[in-house]
Amino acid sequence: MSSQSLKKHLERLDKKYLWHPFTQMKEWEKESPIIIIEGRGSFIKDISGRWYLDGVSSIWVTVHGHRKKEIDDAIKGQIEKVSHSTFLGLTHPPAIELAEKIITTINSSLVTRHSSLSRVFYSDNGSTAVEVALKMAFQYWKHIGVKSKTRFLSLNNAYHGDTIGAVSAGGMDMFHKVFSPLLFKTYKAPSPYCYRCEFGKEHPSCKLYCLKVMDGMMKRYHKEIAGLIIEPTVQGAGGMIVSPPGYLRGVRKLCSKYNVLMIADEVATGFGRTGKMFACEHEDVSPDILCVSKGITGGYLPLAATIATEEIYNAFLGEFKELKTFFHGHTYSGNPLACAAALANIEVFKKDKTLKMMQRKIEILEKGLTEIKKLPHVGNVRQKGFMIGIELVKNKKTKTPYPFEEKIGWNVCHKARAQGLLLRPLGNVIVLMPPLSISHDELEMLTCITASAIKEATG
Repeated sequence: MSSQSLKKHLERLDKKYLWHPFTQMKEWEKESPIIIIEGRGSFIKDISGRWYLDGVSSIWVTVHGHRKKEIDDAIKGQIEKVSHSTFLGLTHPPAIELAEKIITTINSSLVTRHSSLSRVFYSDNGSTAVEVALKMAFQYWKHIGVKSKTRFLSLNNAYHGDTIGAVSAGGMDMFHKVFSPLLFKTYKAPSPYCYRCEFGKEHPSCKLYCLKVMDGMMKRYHKEIAGLIIEPTVQGAGGMIVSPPGYLRGVRKLCSKYNVLMIADEVATGFGRTGKMFACEHEDVSPDILCVSKGITGGYLPLAATIATEEIYNAFLGEFKELKTFFHGHTYSGNPLACAAALANIEVFKKDKTLKMMQRKIEILEKGLTEIKKLPHVGNVRQKGFMIGIELVKNKKTKTPYPFEEKIGWNVCHKARAQGLLLRPLGNVIVLMPPLSISHDELEMLTCITASAIKEATG
């Protein structure tokens, strides 16, 4: 069968049997989808043999590029031993070694404010990592005798995943409003979205007014709030919203002041995406609970971890009859293959000096984005390390957004695809999040094609 015949065959089967995530299938059925069959470095290849630059790291997960030998070898080596063993009542070396590696990495990263994070609870994706954190925080207060703390505080424009608890803590009406009858109520603090400030103020003259509002909310409701959950430094799916300097540190201080657990959702920001191993490092913040996933295995296999302090862990210790056990788990918790991949992933960070090598790459990105900022329909460009959001507007002076139905973000991505670059937008925001291993030339290719696609789509 020729590649073209195979493509048509697979396309027919896809449209007959599959239901894709975050996809309007009526439109999908009219399109000719790209069918990916191979990856290498910063590129992925479709079934017709065409290579594309992976501009979003296969949705924010690929860290050291596709087919990284060290991670390939680690998975192959583990397959020869055991591919899966339950974590309920058993344990195994990859999970044990990875837990130590995670805690060691956290403690070496948060150097000036020693982290008290010490216990790793495995699950399999970002949503479940958040579910674990919410349930853990809720049950913690009950165990120490504070029964009033049953609610959570989160931010507008937040995205923490698509399971019910994670959606309850989210703040994106487009994704979440339809499910509102299923959700538990949470308090919502303003988003640090400086470009479209909820209060019509400007930074820095605002003196972090949104933080003052959060202070007022905590002062009023802290006896009810079990935890605050936040995406440190960058609200990812909300549009790559980068918080202003001092904001995250201010949030940590408020949590300490009002005795509220701080839950840092680093599912998207962790493992180098912001230029540091964890985004909390930018403001020397140590949360009470840390959620990680996406880049933890280098983009190879599903794995997540919720990391808690020893104080939280100790609250769950008791006699069997006391039922203090944390009754939560997943079939593939601590999967050996995923843990082996994660161990190799962390080792590559050290061997390749990934974070150090990124600093020059971040400068190259900044230079390319400077030119993009000048385009007439680019309202705002937000960057933290390798996390970039380019917000497109119909009118730059008034910040008037493009109507949702115009699909301007999608149009830009289609234009980029025709030039060999794969991107995926967040509404009117074009997201760039390349693999950390991307070369200097490839970075220039990324920004040049993005600029060209924006010009072509916006006229």
